[in-house]
Amino acid sequence: MARLETGEEVRAADRAHVLHSWSIQSELDPVAVAGGEGSRFWDYDGKKYLDFGSQSVSLNVGHQHPRLVAAIKEQAERLCTISPKFANDARSELARLLAEVTPGDLMRTFFTNGGAEANESAIKLARWYTGRQKIVARYRSYHGATAGAASLTGDSRRWPAEPGIPGVVRLLDPYEYRCPAGHPDPCPVCSGAPHLEEVLSHENPETVAAVVLETVTGANGVIVPPDGYLRSIREVCDRHGILLVLDEVMAGFGRTGRWFACEHWEVVPDILTLAKGINSGYVPLGAMVISERLSDWIFDRPFQTGLTTSGHPLACASGVESIETLRDEGLVEQAQALGEVVAKELHGLAERHDRIGDVRGLGLLWGIELVSDRKSREPLDARPIAKEALARGLHLFVRGNVVLIAPPLVISREDLAEGLALLDEVLDRDYLYR
Repeated sequence: MARLETGEEVRAADRAHVLHSWSIQSELDPVAVAGGEGSRFWDYDGKKYLDFGSQSVSLNVGHQHPRLVAAIKEQAERLCTISPKFANDARSELARLLAEVTPGDLMRTFFTNGGAEANESAIKLARWYTGRQKIVARYRSYHGATAGAASLTGDSRRWPAEPGIPGVVRLLDPYEYRCPAGHPDPCPVCSGAPHLEEVLSHENPETVAAVVLETVTGANGVIVPPDGYLRSIREVCDRHGILLVLDEVMAGFGRTGRWFACEHWEVVPDILTLAKGINSGYVPLGAMVISERLSDWIFDRPFQTGLTTSGHPLACASGVESIETLRDEGLVEQAQALGEVVAKELHGLAERHDRIGDVRGLGLLWGIELVSDRKSREPLDARPIAKEALARGLHLFVRGNVVLIAPPLVISREDLAEGLALLDEVLDRDYLYR
């Protein structure tokens, strides 16, 4: 079979035949990536890039981790695929491990191909279980691009998919830097329960099946909820018989310095949705993990959803090895320790660069919010920063006016320091802000 051998051949075929997500195709000229290892990847000319975005904030164990590569090879030699109606050792073991590492009584898993399908499944199950139809979600959120997940999504990526599925209503966000309530003390939005109760009073809580939240908002700004917020949301849900669904597609598997971000506040959801860090995207994989109560309820009922490749052996084998690697290499603990370094360095950057309006994050998931003026807080487009950084060999994940700092959990302190120094240099370039 003929192979594309040069970067130019790869880019030419890409321009002619590939549709890229969320992009104007005519404006694209992507780097053709030839390989990667650890916290770096490189193009066909041998130029190396430090991956400060973990690709799409998914590459928790880094590029080409030898243990995951070996697990995929070994599984491929034994069994490449199997129908979901059969049992498979890789799928069974990954489900067992998820019951072990997830918090509380989360115990049974439905496997998907990614986070969007996990969230779709959560919507369905919440509606079946409660007999209710409405779903409460937040504005500054992203839950996926399929019909239901896009309807849950609050940001502008939802607009082309509208009108979407019916029954989704919105909460304002606990975004202290730009609190929509003006952040009085106490704040009804940032404390959680008062604002949710108000929304429910307008919607009738007896019609609401679930509240769906990103535990820590990811691409929409790395918004870490204030202490007490998540607990208060949990209490309101319990009071009204509403399920709590936490989307940890981006925040899970050590990214915030805990196995799952909800553990920072000791809150256990009824449904936890996962993808990305479950196996660093080596093979497409997502998961919906449900509580014992939901598991008992569904056990004697037909589970009315399915996917041809649910629990694909290659994906699950890499997921098993990923969890074991996170444990054996202490990567969750490393993310917590390196997060303290990142926090110190980013606050230092904020002191040197007045275009940084706010710094926030946990573990190895941080955001720096760019503003044209700290007093007005007018947002400043982060894309020129990302373009300049890439030219210098630093890959950043940006959205709107926020630069995400989310390197692989395997990154060394030396590579971390190098990336932060490069970011410092790029932020110093005044011409990027004109």
